[in-house]
Amino acid sequence: MGFQDTPEEWQVTATVTPFTGNKTSVRTDDVVMPDGSVHSRDYQVHPGSVAVLALDSDNRVLVLRQYRHPVRHKLWEIPAGLLDIPGENPLHAAQRELYEEAHVKAEDWRVLADVYTTPGGCDEAVRVFLARDLSEAEGERFEVSEEEADMEQARVPLEELVRGVVAGDLHNNCLVVGVLSLTAVLAGDGVESLRPADAPWPARPFEA
Repeated sequence: MGFQDTPEEWQVTATVTPFTGNKTSVRTDDVVMPDGSVHSRDYQVHPGSVAVLALDSDNRVLVLRQYRHPVRHKLWEIPAGLLDIPGENPLHAAQRELYEEAHVKAEDWRVLADVYTTPGGCDEAVRVFLARDLSEAEGERFEVSEEEADMEQARVPLEELVRGVVAGDLHNNCLVVGVLSLTAVLAGDGVESLRPADAPWPARPFEA
């Protein structure tokens, strides 16, 4: 099988959902442990997300600066968003987010990485795409609101972002995963070795 994560599901004897929000909820499962004891595990139930590392012809990454209230920071991030529709094709969602947040489109799409953001307390799965051959999207810009109304945009050399991650200056998980993964790919087998944009995603199955 090689060195890889494997699906497994321990027995759950009871489940309750003490909180249901607009997009996510909190669930408590009573889980049977290997020694036969039963313990409660609380976690956030999440629809899943997509993120886009958009790389231009000058090897610069499109980044956004947005306020994130839970951590009381403005973070530099890559475009990202929720899978709002169950079974939604993640590529279509990623293309939508790149358009809505940056008014940009891309011709070349590949899967860069699939990650669980915080598997000890949340079931969120994120697919990070690499998007290249960028151009400005047609039509009017998407109207933003709330935190996104204050969002800044920049294009930053990939190497500068890597230095920021290693220095502890950049903290957004999708940005960190994206820039480090791409750097490894470029130093290794190259972009052509990446999975196609429609590669299966067992964590969030979708229709082509």
